Amino acid sequence: MAGLKKNPETKHMTRSNKKNVLLLPGDGIGPEITHASRMVMDWFEKSGRTAIDYAEDLLGGASYEKHGKPITDATLGRAKEADAVLLACVGGPKWDKIPFEVRPERGLLAIRKGMGVFANLRPAVVFDVLAGASPLKPEIVQGLDVMIVRELLGGVYFGEPRGIETLPNGERRGINTQVYTTSEIHRVARVAFELARKRKKKLHSVEKANVMESGVLWREEVTKLGAEYPDVELHHMYADNCAMQLVRYPRQFDVIVADNLFGDILSDLAAMLPGSLGMLPSASLGAKDSMGRQAAFYEPIHGSAPDIAGKGIANPLAMILSYAMMLRYSFDQADSADLIETAVQNVLKAGVRTADIAEKGQSAVSTEAMGAAVVKELSRLGG
Repeated sequence: MAGLKKNPETKHMTRSNKKNVLLLPGDGIGPEITHASRMVMDWFEKSGRTAIDYAEDLLGGASYEKHGKPITDATLGRAKEADAVLLACVGGPKWDKIPFEVRPERGLLAIRKGMGVFANLRPAVVFDVLAGASPLKPEIVQGLDVMIVRELLGGVYFGEPRGIETLPNGERRGINTQVYTTSEIHRVARVAFELARKRKKKLHSVEKANVMESGVLWREEVTKLGAEYPDVELHHMYADNCAMQLVRYPRQFDVIVADNLFGDILSDLAAMLPGSLGMLPSASLGAKDSMGRQAAFYEPIHGSAPDIAGKGIANPLAMILSYAMMLRYSFDQADSADLIETAVQNVLKAGVRTADIAEKGQSAVSTEAMGAAVVKELSRLGG
């Protein structure tokens, strides 16, 4: 992540360009980490660095409990009208036995599709002070900074035909279809190339072209698009090898682009390299309209952690860092995003830990206390 610049010229927003953000606390630990994140958001508002109207709504299990569906048309409409959406998390075993079509996760898929966010940005960054928390040896992950770009609206999760059918012999068969078009591949690959151009100018495109026709098309089309980015070093890699390489030598990667299924798996694998899902944010971006407005959806990558919900011990840093990504990508406030990321690093260096990242002998702080620690450090850094 970018460090704080010396003497940053903080961009103060005015009331005339006030933004609208839809907050979705969701389920499980969602309301708790949203509360801690709001402490940071409120600090930015009070300091004059942001001018944002926040509205809250229901998604996932919380929506199902009130409306009988994981997302309402009204909520989706608000999301599409907002300048950005910030979600905590959805789901939990409480809803495991309800019909598939109304499970909390269906609301998440519906809002992504409804907003048209097709590029999921998943950074996996190892803070030096937390290298020892990784399940891999510190010398393998020290300094790791990988960005995985996952295609979000195509592939096997949305392809048709799909379903479960009964064959004439009585046997049941589940069907899902892996399908991609040239335009779907180009739009997500272009996001990855642009990111790589701004980072280390190296991109790994991942598929299974050795056994899947959709993988052959993916490789061919990414290669064609790569001609527009001669300054970016393009590598092709099979998904299974990429998974192995992420464990063997993860620092060889800078930006990775993959389809929906492989991107889902690889980004979750990479998420464990820093040692805790509670540390990692994400952004999902759509195409820009004629006015330059871009659909944007931000969320921590962790789940709703129902086993610790209500205990006040969840790590809010992934959601706070998702807010930083929102400021960076949606509101063009890189200085403010840098400020948050530096504050988080400094808090961790000072030994402040929630239970998921506390090492042996370290005391753990509450969700709210971690939020307060970040706010205190923001005040010290930013005045």
